[in-house]
Parts: sequence; structure tokens; C-alpha cells
Amino acid sequence: MAEIVLCRIDSRLIHGQVMTKWVNQSQANRIVVVSDSLAADEFMLEIYLMSAPAGVKVECLSRADAVKNWNEDQFGSGRILLLLPDLASMKEVYEGGIKVTDIQVGGLGGAPNRKVVFQNITLDDADVEKLISLQEAGVKIIFQTIPEDVPQDFHTILKKYNN
Repeated sequence: MAEIVLCRIDSRLIHGQVMTKWVNQSQANRIVVVSDSLAADEFMLEIYLMSAPAGVKVECLSRADAVKNWNEDQFGSGRILLLLPDLASMKEVYEGGIKVTDIQVGGLGGAPNRKVVFQNITLDDADVEKLISLQEAGVKIIFQTIPEDVPQDFHTILKKYNN
């Protein structure tokens, strides 16, 4: 069965930092992107698939397909970097059966009613509710944009959000 070596939430999905630093740090040999919108956009999907470094397979699944494939042990083998664009996707796949033990929040962009909590990471009340729910389920949550950053735990981020 495949091993999820890093579960990262990043609205930018695949970009230079993910492809170079996080793949190397986690020693992942596969990236599984879980995104309904990207899975439905053949043009953008092709661009993402072409951006993979040599030796790293990239696939993109909808939320429903990711859950189905995981539960049916169809992820195959290998070391997976599971990459999701938002916390709604994370909560849905977690509740569907992809029971990761750790989540790294690495990039959630700005929008109205969102508050910057760490570098380029913003949260709103709905995000905080999802994070609390995941934490209460036993998931360890850290905030870290690049490997060189000191990881921030959710408790610290929650204090920043509430101030």
C-alpha cells in the first residue's frame, strides 16, 4: 500500500517549492493532487503533469476518486506527497477514509474576510472550524511554507487568528 509521507494544503498546488524542496525533503516519488477543478480541466492538468521532476509521477484526482481509490487500495505503492488546494477538500477526503496523521498547511491565499496568520497563509472562520475538527480527530497540524521555516503548530496559529 502507498505511504503518504507528506499531506500538504497549498492553494497554489504544484509550484517550484513543492516540486523541488518538499519532494526532496519528504523523499516522495509520487505526487497525488486532489482537486475537483483541476481534475476537470484537461488543459491545466496537462501543464501540472508536465511540471513534474524526473522520477516523480504526478496524478490528479477528484475528491471522490481520491477517496474511492484510497479505500480500494488503488493508490498502488510508493511514497506519496498528497497535495490539496484547501481545507474543505482535506476535511472531505479525511472523513471519506484518507486518515492522515499529520497535515502541513503551506499556502492559503488571501480574500475578503481572511486573516494572515503566517507568511502567505490566511484563514477564515470556516477554515478554523475545519482545522479544529481535524485536530480533535487526532490529526497533528503544522503551518510551514518552506522547509527552512520553523514549523508553527496550530495552537500558536489559532492564538494569532483570535487576536
